[in-house]
Amino acid sequence: MRLDDKIALIVGAGQAPGASEAIGNGRATAMVFAREGAKICCVDRYLEAAQETADMIEKEGGDAFAVEADVTDEDAVNAAVAACTDRWDRVDILHNNVGVSVEGGDAALADISREAFDRIMDVNLLGTMLTCKHVLPIMRDQGGGAIVNISSASSYWTGHPTVLYPASKMAMISFTRQIAIQNADRGVRANVILPGLMDTPMAVDRRVEALGRTRDDIAAERDSRVPLLNKMGTGWDVAHAALFLASDEAGFVTGIEMPVDGGSMARVG
Repeated sequence: MRLDDKIALIVGAGQAPGASEAIGNGRATAMVFAREGAKICCVDRYLEAAQETADMIEKEGGDAFAVEADVTDEDAVNAAVAACTDRWDRVDILHNNVGVSVEGGDAALADISREAFDRIMDVNLLGTMLTCKHVLPIMRDQGGGAIVNISSASSYWTGHPTVLYPASKMAMISFTRQIAIQNADRGVRANVILPGLMDTPMAVDRRVEALGRTRDDIAAERDSRVPLLNKMGTGWDVAHAALFLASDEAGFVTGIEMPVDGGSMARVG
């Protein structure tokens, strides 16, 4: 019970659609946090997806409820935070796990549209900024809290096939460092996880339609690029890293980047 009686607001707690049995980072994190004793406010753009996660948590004996919010809509973000505090009076953990890539129009530079730039930066960076903007005053007033943001190891990869996703995720790293320093004196910690090649619906299933390839083909190609046993990680790997950073065990850890990538970043350069 490493998060016993903690209140966790998880943004992106739903599940991206996909034909596989893979679990997304957000849903896995919501379930792991609940198993460790946290009460979960499941926030997602799609209420049905968030409710499904909340139902899974309650079926295991946890305490959760679902809230619909588009992270690019500040009023909706503010309302989601208010729903959490109305129910439980505080927010101890904020976990941001929202992102789009090729399905948002990401591509090589010559093929990027202004609409794709706006969409990807709004979802991947503005959304995290808005949730932090509305949660940080609560954490500061209550004397502490933990923010865990999800970036990507692609921020550091050279030769990435697209440009906007890694750029937005690198910006998130810098953003997280800034809020870590600016709120350290009030006991608020902020850290960022850099997942590598993961077997999740967003990372694999969504590419099937976008790239016109089979899931097995995409998964095999991604597996081959992972140093650790030539096998992608899963949403559970990200969830357990997030658990550490959200828990009191990481009470002296703030402003760091934590790769969860099977060794991929160890060979950068």
